[in-house]
Amino acid sequence: MPIGGITSQPIGHFEFCQAHRNECRAHRGNTGPARLTDYGWQAVQTINLSVNATIEPVTDEELYGREEVWSYPKNGAGDCEDFVLEKRRRLIKAGFSATDLLITVVRKPNGEGHAVLTLRSTQGDYVLDNLSDEILPWSETPYTFLKRQASFDSGRWVKVETGRDLPVAALR
Repeated sequence: MPIGGITSQPIGHFEFCQAHRNECRAHRGNTGPARLTDYGWQAVQTINLSVNATIEPVTDEELYGREEVWSYPKNGAGDCEDFVLEKRRRLIKAGFSATDLLITVVRKPNGEGHAVLTLRSTQGDYVLDNLSDEILPWSETPYTFLKRQASFDSGRWVKVETGRDLPVAALR
């Protein structure tokens, strides 16, 4: 996934970081993608399926009476960011590095905003999504990628440079 410069942090993530400071910090040492083993891939699939099956999709408005709240699932329910946070938490507990588990903001084909978890690996970047149990390479999803957490700092965000949003010059 081609990454650009630093960009704005979603307000929901900023508020999440205020409540969970240890999850939004800079990372030291090697922040390059890790090699994904067969055992690791199995853990990713199991956790993705488990979270998708056990969390009920509910809007923040229904849960909190607010439009945008990033939180761990509440009473077994949550929206897309909550699914992402839970998958990230479980994968970190399973031994994955936070530098390889990046919350990513995308636009669905209908134009609606959505959040997915990007798993970085030496084999490529994969998307874990609450709308599908299938884990796909990022480039094979139907989404327009906007921004994601920076691998070097979980509290910073970077642009995703797909080339679709670049300005085009017109000739007369």
